[in-house]
Order: sequence, then C-alpha cells, then structure tokens
Amino acid sequence: MRAVVQNDKSRASGGVRIGLALLTLAAIASGCAQGDSGRIPPAGGQQPLDAPPARALDSYASKLRAAHAARIVAAQRWGLRRVPLTAPPAPVKKPRIRTREGFEVEGHRRRNLPPVFTTVPTRDKVVFLTIDDGAEKDPAFLRMMSELKIPYSAFLSGYLIKDDYRYFEKMQDAGVVLNNHTLRHRYMPGLSYRAQKREICGMQRLIGKRYGKRPALFRPPFGSYDRATLRAAKACGIEYVPLWNQEVFADRWEYREWDRKLHPGDIVLTHFRGRGQWQGTMPDMIRRFLSKVTAEGYAVGRLEDYL
Repeated sequence: MRAVVQNDKSRASGGVRIGLALLTLAAIASGCAQGDSGRIPPAGGQQPLDAPPARALDSYASKLRAAHAARIVAAQRWGLRRVPLTAPPAPVKKPRIRTREGFEVEGHRRRNLPPVFTTVPTRDKVVFLTIDDGAEKDPAFLRMMSELKIPYSAFLSGYLIKDDYRYFEKMQDAGVVLNNHTLRHRYMPGLSYRAQKREICGMQRLIGKRYGKRPALFRPPFGSYDRATLRAAKACGIEYVPLWNQEVFADRWEYREWDRKLHPGDIVLTHFRGRGQWQGTMPDMIRRFLSKVTAEGYAVGRLEDYL
C-alpha cells in the first residue's frame, strides 16, 4: 500500500514537472513571437506602448505635426518668407493692468472706470493685432487669417458694417471677437455725456442683436476720450478700453514709442482698408505685419485671452 502511495506521489510530481516545462516552453515561444513582431514587454507596473495614454499622446503629436505642416503650406501660399510663430497658451493668472487714468484692474475685478491701456504687461513674447472700423470687406483677408491661424480683435463702427453684416459674421465664426468702436465714429470729447452714451450703448445693442453677444472691449474713435467717455462706457457695460502704441499699414509701420521697437504685450492697430485708402491691400498689410513680428521672434496673441 505504501509503495502504491509513493508511486502516485511520483506520478504527481512528474506531472507537475512536465506542466512547468510546458509553461516555460510556452513563455519562451511567446517571447520569441513578441521579438519577431518588434514589441517589447513592458516593465512591471508600466503600460504597454499601445495603451490608451500612449495612443493619445501619439495622436496629439500627429495633430501638431499636421497643423505645423499646414501652416508651412499656408505661409508659402500667402507669400511669407517665414512661418508665423505659435502663441503660448493663455495665461491662467491675468496680468494686472495700470491705466492711463491711474486706476488698476486685476483679472476681471475693475476699480472705478474701465482701464485705458496701450500695452499688456506680460513676459510672453507676444503682440496683439487689433483692426478698426470695418470699411473694407476683403474676402481674401478672411481666407488668409483663417489659413494662417492668426488671432486678432475687431473694433467695429455701425455705419461702416451695415452694408454687409454677413462678412463680420464669418469673422466671428472663425473665432474673432467683435468689439465696440461706436455707431458713427465721432470724436467723443466733442460730444456731451448723453451723446457719447448713445454712441457706445447703441453699438452695444447692435452687436448684441446681430452677433449674439455684447462686447466687453471698446475703443474710442481716433483714440480720443475724456472722463465722460469712460463713464458712458462703464454705463454701457464696457470693461476695458484698449488703445495702441504701434500702427501698421500696407506700406509702412508707425511707432508711438521713442525706441521704435516691438515689446512683449504691445497692441498694434490697423484698419479694414484697401487700395482706395492705402498703397496696397489688407493681405499686403498682414504680410508686412507678420514679416516683422516673426523676424523679431514674436507670436501674435489673442488680446481677450490676457484680459
């Protein structure tokens, strides 16, 4: 009986050894198969290279490469010698803005009247393009800015856009913020408080009705304002009054700063104009603008992201 038991144990032990050997051979075969396919098993605690996070990162990198390739093609198509630089992400903490009137605003908490400023305090090497009035409605300009992915802010006057509201709707659809530049582009300090309020609030209502959202930004015509202008702007729901310290045309660049240089956070002005008012077109102006800022290592930021 004891011998039978010992024999059973021997058979069991032999079966275990055979089973382990088979498992070892299977593991080796599996490793060879992995080696043949070029895959390396992950270390303990690591995910395979084709796991969802890795695939997501690879997909994101592919999108970045595709976007850059599209910018290269667009830059060549629009006659640019350099590919425009991509702006950094919008800052989480908004800059503190000191205004010409001596008031301060931090983030979205404003004190007293809306702040008036010509530059945004930032260390990001970005400038901001702002375009006034709305007289010229060049479809090539819309295509150019869309293909190049260049942000800008529009400041519109009611009497200049009324013949083609759809043009600026296409602009808004592309992500451009439509801001207030009064109804009739009048010299504001020459008007009473009530007249100024009609100009500003009237344009607020027009933009709200036509484009679905009233602006937070207002620029007075000619950059001229008085305290009544700021009081009226505040009463109409305006939060910021950005002016500018440089202006670009189709054939030249003008500076308000003595050193005649770009600085981080500069606000650059231009206008919706064509050959009737300029020695060139809006795409000509954009080529001049982008050639300069790109050559000096600046990207074009979105002004509203910093306010």
